[in-house]
Amino acid sequence: MPRGKGPSGGEAEIGELLRQLPRVDESLEAAEGAGLVARFGREPAADAIRREIDAARVTLRASRGNGARVPDVAEVLAGARRRLESARKPRLCRVVNATGVVLHTGLGRAVLPEAALAALASELPGYCLLETDRESGDRGEREFAVRDLLRELTGAESGTVVNNNAAATMIMLAAVSRGKETIVSRGQLVEIGGSFRIPEVMAESGARLREVGATNRTHLKDYEKAIGPETGLLLRVHTSNYRIEGFTSDVPLADLVALGRKHGIPVADDLGSGALVDLAPYGLKGEPLVRESLATGADLVSFSGDKLLGGPQAGVIVGRADLVAKARGHPLFRAMRPGKMTLVALEATLRLYRDPDRLQEALPVFGMLTADRKALRRRASALARRIRAAAPDASAEVADDVSSPGSGSLPTVEIPTSVVRLALPCVGADELARRLRAGEPPVFTRRKDEAVLLDVRTLRPGEDREVAAAVAAAATTPRA
Repeated sequence: MPRGKGPSGGEAEIGELLRQLPRVDESLEAAEGAGLVARFGREPAADAIRREIDAARVTLRASRGNGARVPDVAEVLAGARRRLESARKPRLCRVVNATGVVLHTGLGRAVLPEAALAALASELPGYCLLETDRESGDRGEREFAVRDLLRELTGAESGTVVNNNAAATMIMLAAVSRGKETIVSRGQLVEIGGSFRIPEVMAESGARLREVGATNRTHLKDYEKAIGPETGLLLRVHTSNYRIEGFTSDVPLADLVALGRKHGIPVADDLGSGALVDLAPYGLKGEPLVRESLATGADLVSFSGDKLLGGPQAGVIVGRADLVAKARGHPLFRAMRPGKMTLVALEATLRLYRDPDRLQEALPVFGMLTADRKALRRRASALARRIRAAAPDASAEVADDVSSPGSGSLPTVEIPTSVVRLALPCVGADELARRLRAGEPPVFTRRKDEAVLLDVRTLRPGEDREVAAAVAAAATTPRA
C-alpha cells in the first residue's frame, strides 16, 4: 500500500502499515532531512525524526487499522521540523494577560515599568557599578542605591534587599530571634503560597514559635502573658491573602510597639504586598502603608518588590539601622541576596515614586489597579469591534464584571471592570481558551458561566490587536 494512503481497515493490516513507516536514515537522506541536519545538527534532527515516527506508530496501533494513514517522508520531516523549531523557542515567553488578575503569579506578577526595562537595557550591556564605591574605588554594599531610595521613600533609617519576601521574613527572624521565641498571633500563621507557611519559615530560621490568642481574636494581654526571658521578637504578619470577618479582634500595631518598648523587645511587621502609596482614594482599601508602619514604631518592616510596589521579584527589609545591619551580616544573607538585574530594575521602579502624580502612566501595576471605569468600557467596546472584524463568526459582547488584584494583595477587593464575552460557533469555552493559549503570543483568559472572558484591565497597549488576531486564528484552528 503506498504511503499517504488510507488502508482498507482491519487489525490484521497493522503490521503491514507499521512496516511502511519511513526509516530514520531514509528521512535524513532526503533533501529536507539534509536541511534539518544543516540547521539543527545531525543528532537533534535524527532524534526529532525518530520521535515523529514513534508518534505515528502509536497512532497506527491505536487505530487498529480503521481509517489509519501512514505518513510519508515529507510529512515526517515536516513534523520533525516543527518539533525542532518548538524546542528552540524560549519557554519563558511574553504572554497576553486578559484574565483581569493584575498581579498574576502564574504570569510573572507585576509588569515591569518602561523605566525598569530601559535601565536593564542601558545599564547591563557591559559591566555594572554593583559593589564598588565610585568615589574611592573601594568595595561597598551592592544595594547602596536602592537603600538610599528606600530611606527616602519610607522614612526608614536603613534598608536592604533579598530575593523575595519569604527570604526577607526568614532573614529577619534568623538575625534577630534565632534561638529565642518569636511571639505571633495564631490568626496570623498564614500560608503564603506554594505551601510556604509562617511556622515552617520560622522553624527554618532557628526562631521558636510562640503563638498566642485564637484564630479570630487576639488581645494585647495575650502577648504580654507570653513575654519572658526567652522572647526575642514580636512579629505581626499582615494576612494579605485572606480575611476573617465577624467576631474578630486583633492588636493594633501601635499597642504592640508600646508593649515591645516596655519590655525592650523589637517588633517586626511583615506586610507582604508592600504598598508605598495609598490606594484608598481609588476605592482599594485594606493594604497598610510601609511608611505608616515605620512611623508607628515598627523596628523592622518587610514587603515584596513585585506586588503592589510594581517592580521585580524582591524582598525588602527596612527599619532600624542596627537591625538591618544584623540581617545583612547574617550568614544566610549572601545566599538570599539579589543579582544586579533585580537591583537595577528595583532602583528604576523606586525612582518613579518620587513623582506620585505620574504613577498611573509610569507604573503599569498602579495604572491597571486604578484604571477609569468609563475608559475600560470604551476599551472593551473597541476590542469587541476589532474581534468581530477579524473573526466575523465570533460572538464578542461587552459585559460588566470584576477584576482581581491578585497574589494575595487586597484579597477581598473586587474591582469593577469591563470584559468581552467571547464565543465561537461549535467551539466550547475550554477548547477556545486552549486555542488562545496555544497561539503566538499565548493569550490567557478566564472562564465564567461557560463563557470565555477577555478583561481589558490587564491588556497592555497594542495587545488588543494581538487578541483579535489570536481569536481569528482560533476560529480556523482544527480541534486538537
